[in-house]
Amino acid sequence: MPHAPPLGALLRQYRAGSALSCEPVDQGLLNRGWRLCTTRGRFFLKHHFDPETAAPAAIDRQHRATRRLAGLGVPVAPALPGRDGRTVVVVGGHCYALHPWIDGRHRHGGQLTAAQCERLGALLGAVHAGLEQVMPGTGPRTPERAGPRDAPDPAASADPADTFALIDGLLAQVRRHRPADSFDELARHRLLERRALLERHADRRPPRGGAVGWVHGDFHPFNLLYQGDAPAAIVDWDRLGVRPRAEEAVRAAAIFFVGPSGPLDLPKVRAYARAYRRTAGATPAQLEAAVHRVWWERLNDFWMLRWHYERDDRRADPQFPAASALAVWWTREYEAVREAFTG
Repeated sequence: MPHAPPLGALLRQYRAGSALSCEPVDQGLLNRGWRLCTTRGRFFLKHHFDPETAAPAAIDRQHRATRRLAGLGVPVAPALPGRDGRTVVVVGGHCYALHPWIDGRHRHGGQLTAAQCERLGALLGAVHAGLEQVMPGTGPRTPERAGPRDAPDPAASADPADTFALIDGLLAQVRRHRPADSFDELARHRLLERRALLERHADRRPPRGGAVGWVHGDFHPFNLLYQGDAPAAIVDWDRLGVRPRAEEAVRAAAIFFVGPSGPLDLPKVRAYARAYRRTAGATPAQLEAAVHRVWWERLNDFWMLRWHYERDDRRADPQFPAASALAVWWTREYEAVREAFTG
């Protein structure tokens, strides 16, 4: 790991005892973390290093939100205060936070029963309803992203003209890559396929987004820990912001319930969506509009390929086969997907 935490300086600012061990956990896309064992217990030490989410004020907002949600019974792991009462510690220009360690495991939608899918939808609904209670107004708008670096306007839908230009640029990069490999072959196939789909459906570009509210911003299996059958903690609130709420519900389902070859498990989606609508107070019409916008987003979304070819960052490569197949399957099964979210 390229950056080791300055444990001495950090622990002096907490009542957490002396370090016994500090082991890196799986590195995320936006931040780094360590499992820290001290003479006073086990903790998760988080280094906020993404420049767009690591401002102390933004981190403090996340911490206030999770602390208040915990008071409503939402399963979270609020940051611990330091000796000065603050939950953000800055050492050497870097922002850190200390959280209680939560034993748990991640569970994909394929590992959930129908009842657990309902519980998942109700959980996200409780997050949205809870944030509406504990956060002021609609707050600052933050960029909506299908991936960590795309789409500057959360209300605007992608312009297919821009996407066609992006496809052409990516195809040129695929052709230049030597030696060509199986990822290049799949990328080329999906880019040509997606261009044909967009040409066929370019007139279905959705209008600007609907009702917005505070959302988690990155609700997916790797940001939810389970203990047994029960959710134990929603983690990684770095993308907390104001965006179309129903779209987060659809986007999360498209991650939890996608199969390896692209299809969504629609019976599980239906159970999840009904519970979400009931708990969040969302209407079928809101979910229908969200389905259309997220479908369109998927048709125009190439952040994984941009990471691979423009940044030489391969961390998202394992997600690409299923994610790229989903856009094609969703287009073919559009009405069935819409009904699963609204029926």
